Amino acid sequence: MPLNDYIKYLTQQITSYIDTPAKEKKEQKVKNKDESPVYLNRWLGVLPFAFKVAKKKTN
Repeated sequence: MPLNDYIKYLTQQITSYIDTPAKEKKEQKVKNKDESPVYLNRWLGVLPFAFKVAKKKTN
């Protein structure tokens, strides 16, 4: 990706963040905290998921 495109992307992201109201930012933050991550994938990556899919395919 050329540097000019990267800078354009960053400025778009920053301006969209600045333009969103504080209330929406707080709601999004609360929503992200409420979604609990799957700790098995978080700790070990994609391997447990791959094993689970392989096991389902063999059955």
